[in-house]
Amino acid sequence: MFKKLAESLKTDKGLNACPLMSTPIESVQERAKKTFLKSLSKHALNLYERKTDVNNFTRLALSNPENTSHNDLIEKLFDNSDFVNPLDENSVFELSENERFLKDLGL
Repeated sequence: MFKKLAESLKTDKGLNACPLMSTPIESVQERAKKTFLKSLSKHALNLYERKTDVNNFTRLALSNPENTSHNDLIEKLFDNSDFVNPLDENSVFELSENERFLKDLGL
């Protein structure tokens, strides 16, 4: 598709090599054609980028479903540091009874 666009642009440049012999109708047609090609090129680029993003995401998401090393890293992070585990029931309960937090929420 891009080769066809490049070839059509080369032929358009060749036809308009002598601007003294062009007619107003041709210039309107040329402007319309250039506008159409620009929008077509932008659309093609957007489709290509979308396809690339989907392919990259699929490759990352399906890379290795048995690999659970990320869970081990998260457990080590919560065990060895001062971070609060947001999935722990005690931390959620403590947060629900925090006066300052409730005041900030307007409750």
